[in-house]
Amino acid sequence: MTHPFLDLAPLSAARFAAIEDRVARLLGTEQDVVIMQGEALLPLEGAIRGTAGPGTTALNVITGPYGQTFGNWLRDCGATVIDLAVPFHTAVTADQIREAFAEHPGIDFVSLVHAEAATGNTNPVAEIGEVVREHGALFYLDAVASIGAEPVLPDAWGVDLCVIGAQKAMGGPAGVSAVSVSERAWARMAANPRAPRRSYLSLLDWKERWVDGGRKVLLHAPAQLEMLALEACVERLETEGLDAVMGRHRAAALSTREGALALGGGLEPYVYEAGEAAPVATTLRTTSGVDASSVVAKALSTAPAAPLAAGGGPLAGEMIRVNHYGQDACQDLVETCLVALGTALAEFGVTVDPEAARRAVAAAWAQGK
Repeated sequence: MTHPFLDLAPLSAARFAAIEDRVARLLGTEQDVVIMQGEALLPLEGAIRGTAGPGTTALNVITGPYGQTFGNWLRDCGATVIDLAVPFHTAVTADQIREAFAEHPGIDFVSLVHAEAATGNTNPVAEIGEVVREHGALFYLDAVASIGAEPVLPDAWGVDLCVIGAQKAMGGPAGVSAVSVSERAWARMAANPRAPRRSYLSLLDWKERWVDGGRKVLLHAPAQLEMLALEACVERLETEGLDAVMGRHRAAALSTREGALALGGGLEPYVYEAGEAAPVATTLRTTSGVDASSVVAKALSTAPAAPLAAGGGPLAGEMIRVNHYGQDACQDLVETCLVALGTALAEFGVTVDPEAARRAVAAAWAQGK
């Protein structure tokens, strides 16, 4: 059989490098950018294992589930880990980072998630970056959920390792990801005897065999369809304009918060302060006695395509997540989600006002844009 996805000519090294360059422009970075052939967990883990070891003292910020994962990797590398955990309904502050350095002056590595899609918060990376630079620590950032939804500026913020994925706000493929790497981070890896070598996790392999080789020969056959999808995704972002894309996400977040409050039924934003809420996804808290996972199940029975989910693990009973990212960052989608949630809540005997929610969404959308 024939199919447009089959029997394509091999992706050349020059085409691969050109896609990397477009991703670098998206990040506004002069650092090396490496596109890795796997979901973002690949460079997230590879960057930690490349730069951390028994001599590392790491400040690991936990504002959601990924921070917990990073701490586990750091400990597995032999690093001394200081966890800074904050409630999931808020964000970490630069002052908290500064206090951690004052208490533990040996910190030489800081790991942080920019936006937590799972909990709906976002952290002030620019302010935190200033503190990290003051102390000379290596700064590792997970920007997988934030890229495309809000500014991500590794050079301006002093981020040494910035990992992104295309599957959320960028509206692209999940099977490839990228990381920008500073010269300081490359030097840390080169000096780390435990850094992976000749391994799928190895960033040093990409540095030595791809970047230092002038990007002439790829390490292995690339994930061709995912690379072409990434190229198309970046082109779509360039055409719409990054500011416009971020504007859609900002409007989606604001209108979801305002619409949920107008809907009633006890729904309220899970992240208390709007300034700490991630544009990529909005989390909502249900009223006491109403199980969030049951509400989501009922809502999806009336609107199966709505990007709704209950919170993970212990949050499943109280948190609802509206994933308004990528092409779903639009006014109609927000209205659909809130009306479906209103229908579900009404079945629990809760009083709701879908028309008030629609009016609030329209007003907030205009304000957010």
